Amino acid sequence: MKLTILGGGGFRVPLVYGALLTDRGEGRVTEVVLHDLDDSRLYAVARVLAEQAATVPDAPEVTATTDLDEALRGADFVFSAIRVGGLEGRANDERVALAEGVLGQETVGAGGIAYGLRTVPVAVDIAQRVARLAPDAWVINFTNPAGLVTEAMSRHLGDRVIGICDSPVGLGRRIAKVLGANPREAFIDYVGLNHLGWVRGLRVAGRDELPRLLADPDLLGSFEEGKLFGTDWLQSLGAIPNEYLHYYYFNRETVRAYREVEKTRGAFLRDQQARFYDEMKRPDASALTAWDRTRAEREATYMSENRETAGAGERDADDLSGGYEKVALALMRAIARDERTTLILNVRNHGALSVLDADAVIEVPCLVDANGAHPVAVDPLPDHATGLVCAVKGVEREILTAAENGSRATAVKAFALHPLVDSVNVARRLVEGYTEVHPGLAYLK
Repeated sequence: MKLTILGGGGFRVPLVYGALLTDRGEGRVTEVVLHDLDDSRLYAVARVLAEQAATVPDAPEVTATTDLDEALRGADFVFSAIRVGGLEGRANDERVALAEGVLGQETVGAGGIAYGLRTVPVAVDIAQRVARLAPDAWVINFTNPAGLVTEAMSRHLGDRVIGICDSPVGLGRRIAKVLGANPREAFIDYVGLNHLGWVRGLRVAGRDELPRLLADPDLLGSFEEGKLFGTDWLQSLGAIPNEYLHYYYFNRETVRAYREVEKTRGAFLRDQQARFYDEMKRPDASALTAWDRTRAEREATYMSENRETAGAGERDADDLSGGYEKVALALMRAIARDERTTLILNVRNHGALSVLDADAVIEVPCLVDANGAHPVAVDPLPDHATGLVCAVKGVEREILTAAENGSRATAVKAFALHPLVDSVNVARRLVEGYTEVHPGLAYLK
């Protein structure tokens, strides 16, 4: 089975390949094609993968190419993890937004809109090529903003594109652990959009154990989200929000913290990864050792500004192991082998969440089998969550329209309507600022 990884020179590709090395069953991936526009990054990642595979018999064969059509032909699965504009683009997203006093995070608020505006046209082109060159392939999208990009691609690929994210998986795992439950035996009642969702229940053997957690302040405050949001707020919500909702619930404090740091997250990762890729130019360097060291530092500093704002302290060691590669492997296995499972995924709504239309991509538990991912119908959200989900989905739709017709006015509208952008004038200045620093936004007229 052939897996094509778009963004194959990306730093997290070894996580995916490492997961593939543990899969020894029939119908496993035997060929991995890495595609990237930067051949030096492809070379660096290929070195890491070669060291990973050195002691593994029958490891999937790895090839690399900068030719997109060549990479796609004959693919059974396409894993999309591209970053349009690179980490320099992310750093610019943050800088332009923070200069206007609004959030510049890569998937939330102004930064997420800018990233989406330059990513959607590229993702659409990829979707159209997949439809033409590999019509039977399944596309697994991890490109951020994951829900928005998945919806853009679904307009050309239908339900054969599925978005993944490790945030809900990690959240469910932490809640189950605190409650003394096996995460594999628990059903996580999670609903929302990507990076905008809530756990409303965790059922074990048919019994919802979440009320027990919400009723115990000591238990509630013992894990990441309890420390991040505070037990009083979680009890008021009656649910456990995805960590990214900290940007909404504590926006003013987070923006202040981001403006005070020496380097934004994007600038930190840009410089950190530049050191890694430079090190990979030395033939005597251990690629896997350098990658492991860099990854550990990356994970330990994840959302550090938010945790500092909340006084949440350092991340727990158990939260540093990632997870999206495990979701990707479980998804591929379920489809390729009909190993039926339940995963939280980004898929078209199809009536699962009544407040949104059928084509809206949402993030919910899905039953996965050989025919793809099927969203589980969910109860309506409370009013406060419904309002936020509908507002952000409305912004996503404006981004898709702007990307399709190249309308600068529609791009301004997308920024202005976002809950974390507080002025139409700010929205206009954001569009001006982003079009100045991003050549990929030159299409906005």
